[in-house]
Amino acid sequence: MKLDNYLDRSLWVFHLNTGSCNGCDIEIVALLTPRYDVERFGIKLVGSPKHADVLLVTGPVNRKMLPRLKLIYEQTPDPKAVIVVGTCGTSGGVFYDSYNIVGPVDKHIPVDVYVPGCPIRPEAIINGVLKAWLKLERLRNGSSDKAKEQEVSA
Repeated sequence: MKLDNYLDRSLWVFHLNTGSCNGCDIEIVALLTPRYDVERFGIKLVGSPKHADVLLVTGPVNRKMLPRLKLIYEQTPDPKAVIVVGTCGTSGGVFYDSYNIVGPVDKHIPVDVYVPGCPIRPEAIINGVLKAWLKLERLRNGSSDKAKEQEVSA
């Protein structure tokens, strides 16, 4: 598979911590260091969900973050992808039976890519982002093909 055909533009990622221990967050920061330097691939962390293509969520969802998670998901423009990083966001992890946890991320918003692990390796996060990127490119190309078909049929 040749990636040049798939990656038409940069991917902007918004990171949201919904109550994790920050182990995964440290690994996400490691992606920005010279060792991994994901910006050379066009992956950039942004400060607003309104500019993002992807939501990168870490941690289980706690009661205070649930309305914020849903709001940020709604603010992210379509087409979008959601990546859950770490065991806590996937299943609740060590917090699964806590009084303040309302469940894993996929109980509240649709999730496209799971990256399990505790703590997660930066290489695994890059792989998960690549899978989300390919999904977004398929959605973008599919929606543009449908628009072209509508123009031809009209």
